[in-house]
Amino acid sequence: MLQLKDLPTPDVLAKFAIRYPDADVTAVSSVLQLLRVATDLSIALDACLSKHGLLQGRWWVLILLMREENKTSQPSILAEKAGVTRATMTGLLDGLEQSGLIARVLAKEDRRTVLINLTDAGVGKLDSVMPDYYRRIRCCMQGLDEEQRQQLQKILALINLGIPALT
Repeated sequence: MLQLKDLPTPDVLAKFAIRYPDADVTAVSSVLQLLRVATDLSIALDACLSKHGLLQGRWWVLILLMREENKTSQPSILAEKAGVTRATMTGLLDGLEQSGLIARVLAKEDRRTVLINLTDAGVGKLDSVMPDYYRRIRCCMQGLDEEQRQQLQKILALINLGIPALT
């Protein structure tokens, strides 16, 4: 993925707006800044997780399994919740299984159904990662007070509602 590090100035955007009258300079500037911050956050999360021997995709699968009451789910459900293809999920599960963090088990009621179970080692991995993750998130967000964080969440939800206009 291309990571635009040199965001256009308001003057540059204004020049584009002359050529392309539909351009809303503040809307474009805001979206570009949001994309920049999202990319930087994702890169920082990758760096944090790599210190614990995890990749972001595998970490999300562990989180999804930990959220389940019995720490078990089906691969197709995990793929849907993670927003990835079933093939991608298979690859993530293969790596997690090789590391002993998950186990594939056959469902008792239908032995054709494979279930994914978070192992004790998987829980242990999350127990070692999550305190560091939460500490880093707290430090990252320390520039915003509680009210500003709630405002940010509302603003992001509004932006999310507009995303279909890009598709």
